[in-house]
Amino acid sequence: MYCKNCGNELFRGASVCTKCGAQVGAGGNFCPNCGQQTDPLAVVCVKCGYQLTGRPIPAYGTEQKSKIAAGLLGILLGSLGIHNFYLGFTNKAIAQLLITVLSCGALGVVSGIWGFVEGIMILTGSMSFDANGVPLKE
Repeated sequence: MYCKNCGNELFRGASVCTKCGAQVGAGGNFCPNCGQQTDPLAVVCVKCGYQLTGRPIPAYGTEQKSKIAAGLLGILLGSLGIHNFYLGFTNKAIAQLLITVLSCGALGVVSGIWGFVEGIMILTGSMSFDANGVPLKE
């Protein structure tokens, strides 16, 4: 179990975090299951899939993205990171795009394989959430 305020691992039966002093269960910046930093608007932890209880579903940006669209974008345009832009993983998408563009396409094969693998992972359900933690729709 991890502190939701600072991400520090908690001792079994602890009532407060020894690192930040927050009451167990207080805070909302870290996943209590894996300690990963979370987005304040996330419904589930992107790393482990843990349901982040007590989090209101945001009024905007909750529209589910299509699993099939994201998977096909990854397979067909993966070297440009289009599928990651679609899912909201902007940093990863920019990395894929820059690898392809700055190498004048020479390393596009690397980004293409990366995108192809992610496209397959999306279609098989290994990657089933967007960057906000919203599940992908079928």
